[in-house]
Amino acid sequence: MKQRVSWGSKHDLLILSLKMRVEMAQSFREYLDFIESKHASEILHIDGVVNPAGFDVTTVLTHLERQGKYPMTLFSNCLNLKGEISRFPLVTNIYASRKRCALALGLEPEQSGLPMGIEYARREAGRKSPVIVKRSEAPVCRIVKVGEEADLSEFPIVKHHYMDGGPYIDMTPVMKDPDSGAYNVAFLRTMYKGPRKLGFHMSPRHNWQIVRKNEEAGRATPVAIVVSHHPAFYLGALNVSPFGVDDYELTGAIMNEPLRITPSQTWGDKFMIPADAEIVIEGEVLPNVREVEGPFGEFPGTFGPQRARWVIDIKAISYREDAVYQDIFVGHKDNWTLGAIPKEGTLFNRIKGVVPTIKGLHMPDSGAGRFNCYISIAKKVNGESKQAAMIALGECDFVKHVVVVDEDIDPFNEQEVMWAVATRVQASQDVDIIKNVKGNTLDPSQIDDVMTDKMIIDATKPLGRPFAERVRVPDEALERVKLENLVSQEELEKLARG
Repeated sequence: MKQRVSWGSKHDLLILSLKMRVEMAQSFREYLDFIESKHASEILHIDGVVNPAGFDVTTVLTHLERQGKYPMTLFSNCLNLKGEISRFPLVTNIYASRKRCALALGLEPEQSGLPMGIEYARREAGRKSPVIVKRSEAPVCRIVKVGEEADLSEFPIVKHHYMDGGPYIDMTPVMKDPDSGAYNVAFLRTMYKGPRKLGFHMSPRHNWQIVRKNEEAGRATPVAIVVSHHPAFYLGALNVSPFGVDDYELTGAIMNEPLRITPSQTWGDKFMIPADAEIVIEGEVLPNVREVEGPFGEFPGTFGPQRARWVIDIKAISYREDAVYQDIFVGHKDNWTLGAIPKEGTLFNRIKGVVPTIKGLHMPDSGAGRFNCYISIAKKVNGESKQAAMIALGECDFVKHVVVVDEDIDPFNEQEVMWAVATRVQASQDVDIIKNVKGNTLDPSQIDDVMTDKMIIDATKPLGRPFAERVRVPDEALERVKLENLVSQEELEKLARG
């Protein structure tokens, strides 16, 4: 962002610097420009014409995935659901890199491991009251379509996997609790059923409670689907706070600046929407109306079944003049990394309060970013490892398998974790199974709608008896012998390219 200014004082420079940071934190366009200018290798441009509803987008991502490549991918020429070139470019795979998530939170790339989770948890403990912006000043209100003109088929909506019931918008509906007035933001899938109609799936969580309250009173539920915004907004949407916490306040804390909000087109100041979003779709969840929805490829990497689910009647669509449409490659790394980060720091802090020797915690992609949890501790007494594991299982119903390792094992290195399981575990002594615990309804292995089994693997060395030491090269040798002193620059560059 370039500005030509005359500096009156250092104070003026500071104020403008803060203003520029605010704009960057609130705007997806600024984030995109930042990645382009400072981290160009993180983004891939696709200029050829693609049909998102014909699996073209997810096919490209799958080809990249098979090469071990996970760039943010921007498709410039997409067909909309009318078969025309859409005015909206499409971006996806944003969250497939922890580095890009760290940058979205204003952190350095080297903070993308546990430090990012800890910082997330620190921010999650705070609140920032939203700032109200007039509709005339809200970027998302530059173009507004209502009634018959509010046509979802203008968007490049993605059909992700072969058995999906249709194209899906898989971003964040916002609802407002009719009792407390608190806003709730959550990732929920919405299936295209027509130009002004979406099918809507909810698990029995916060938004489900809001809809249930309104249905019991015979009311429709206002909903605003935030289709595109700064990535920090979506990281904030995955907070694990209890029902009744205002997610607009909490998301502002995660973004590290107050969320700017503006009155909606449909309900005015009775229902506020994010002012700096790229695209917002307003509608109502119809009370006591159900239609067939699904199947849909869900976060575990398997299909959620077809069910009778709610319906959203579309009222208005608002967007920026240069709006970019966002999508998440659900059931893949884009989805798994996004789901893990908001939980890692919180679980780490909860465990640290009881097991102060915890050193690290990671929820890996191999567990769909939710089901598996790796914890490292500097064990001082036998039993600490299982105590840490039980806290993780109790604090998050997503977590299903916990592996606890010693501090010499990096929980972010799955090969090391599995080595510890292979060499430090005797199943009869170190594996515990807890039966009939509340699980997640999307876990395909469950034989009950709600109940699941959970497992603790204690892959730490026992205390009080001798145990084989891990092989390692002496630290002195590692300090003394440097590759750059023995290998030519040309050969080192060959290594880096490989």
